[in-house]
Amino acid sequence: MTARLVRGRRPLLLTAGAGLLAAPALAQAPWPQRAVRLVVPFPAGGGTDVVARIYAAKMGALLGQPMVVDNRGGAGGNFGIEHVVRSPADGHALVLSSNGPVAVNRYLYRDLPFDPSRDLAPVSLTFRIEQALVVRPDLPVASLAEFIALARRQELHWGSGGTGSTLHLAGELFNLRAGVKLAHVPYRGSAPATNDLLAGTIDAMFDSLPSCVPLIRAGRVRVLALCAARRHPLLPEVPTMREAGVADYATGTWGAVFAPSGTPAPVIARLAAATRQALADPATRDQLARAGGDAESSTPEELAALLRTEIAMWGQVVREAGITAG
Repeated sequence: MTARLVRGRRPLLLTAGAGLLAAPALAQAPWPQRAVRLVVPFPAGGGTDVVARIYAAKMGALLGQPMVVDNRGGAGGNFGIEHVVRSPADGHALVLSSNGPVAVNRYLYRDLPFDPSRDLAPVSLTFRIEQALVVRPDLPVASLAEFIALARRQELHWGSGGTGSTLHLAGELFNLRAGVKLAHVPYRGSAPATNDLLAGTIDAMFDSLPSCVPLIRAGRVRVLALCAARRHPLLPEVPTMREAGVADYATGTWGAVFAPSGTPAPVIARLAAATRQALADPATRDQLARAGGDAESSTPEELAALLRTEIAMWGQVVREAGITAG
């Protein structure tokens, strides 16, 4: 075990007896006793940050203490999560992360200083942002089946916002499930990839619905299939990948709240209940929809099961595609 990994673990300096006495005392103490920090492991202004600020405002009102967003970007989300993992497990430091850092980074980065399965306590889902496969409008295909057939005859290029991003992984999963080998062109962000798609420089993108729906409706790109497990109200006529013939394919971006491992169960339960209440509020749901996300809560157990499923799925994708980020 490296020295860095040892430092990433919370010190276990109490005796077993002292630990048994301390945990019930903490569980019975009033919570929250002060402002709750909600760490976003990305810079301010991004999609997860926007959702976090909507969520934090509602949660602060429900909990009776402010919930303050704390942006700690870097290393694909690793810095912010490591900060929370090392924070006291008393419910006053949380992280709202998208699925990449907690489900994928363990395969992309060497010497990751935390293990999400061990060091984070799941609280609840907060949002989903679905994705779709879109192509340049002059590509001679009208369906997903025709796109796959063309990809087996000639090299097609698809762009993403960067190696290891959720949209990159969506394309690599498609390669595996559809039995094709689209050529990946990584960009520094989704916007330049979209610009090249509109210019016809690349053939396709796996894009988030908030980004691509306006382009679809304007006829500037053609949508072939949704990456989600079910159809979406924004594009009710568009089939899912499964409906269009690619079995065992469903992906998208989701965000969820986690606490440091060891946070008392009553605190986790109250956080989860307050999250369900916050995300059931029509005004909050409307704010999230206008920001491009679909509000969705869960139980801690449901979130833990989802995380296990995605860790296994993306591990296979990263290994077979040979993806590395650091």
